[in-house]
Amino acid sequence: MAKGKFGEVLALIPARGGSKSVPRKNIIPLMGKPMIAWAIEHALAAEHITRVVVTTDDEEIATVARAHGAEVPFMRPAELAQDLSVDIEFHRHAVEWLRDNEGYVPDMVINLRPTPPSRQPAVIDQAIETFAAHPEIDSLRSVHLAEQSPFKMWALDDKGLMQPVAPLPNIAEPYNQPRQELPLVYWQDGYIDITRPSVILEQNSTTGRVIMPFLIEEPAADVDYPDELGEAEAQLRERQSDKKTTVVELTTPRHPS
Repeated sequence: MAKGKFGEVLALIPARGGSKSVPRKNIIPLMGKPMIAWAIEHALAAEHITRVVVTTDDEEIATVARAHGAEVPFMRPAELAQDLSVDIEFHRHAVEWLRDNEGYVPDMVINLRPTPPSRQPAVIDQAIETFAAHPEIDSLRSVHLAEQSPFKMWALDDKGLMQPVAPLPNIAEPYNQPRQELPLVYWQDGYIDITRPSVILEQNSTTGRVIMPFLIEEPAADVDYPDELGEAEAQLRERQSDKKTTVVELTTPRHPS
């Protein structure tokens, strides 16, 4: 396999079989294709991605993934595909398996969850280019501006009284201040995450300590609940019918200067 402009760029697509909120959601049909097929298709279409691997514990998902062009060189152990399993577990398993069994070590690992199915390959490439231009960072994570401010949110203490979730050291009672006076905050949206194998193996983390934001301004529904399937399919239909969208939106994802 020939190296790309930025070396070996592995797209890792996680798809466990045991989703509870939307059963079998990774292979549920959206516009006539299993949801995971869209992530595979976009990864294969991205110019800078050199390999596309699906990590799953489910034989049916593995069969679907292979049919749509992804590799499934291993099955994920069941204990790494539980409701409370975290990303570092399947990242570490995949990176170690590929290293130990194939001698393959990528230069960067791209986490492409199947659940935001309306990505654009050109935006994936922009994120890779941004990450490659900053060797000092451990990871890049896509985010968008949060609709609600955590500085106006509350938790209840053991007496049932309200305590601010996020106090600010330089602003007294931020929950009583105008929204415009509060810091902007960003929500991690699952569109794309990028990290280095060294961060996975040496820090046991998918993000490490130096994390660069990649701002996503285009809508991209992340399917966690049944009522989000319709929104995701509507976005897919819009992208498929409007081929000019990619040209317009290429300039919008960015990282803060």
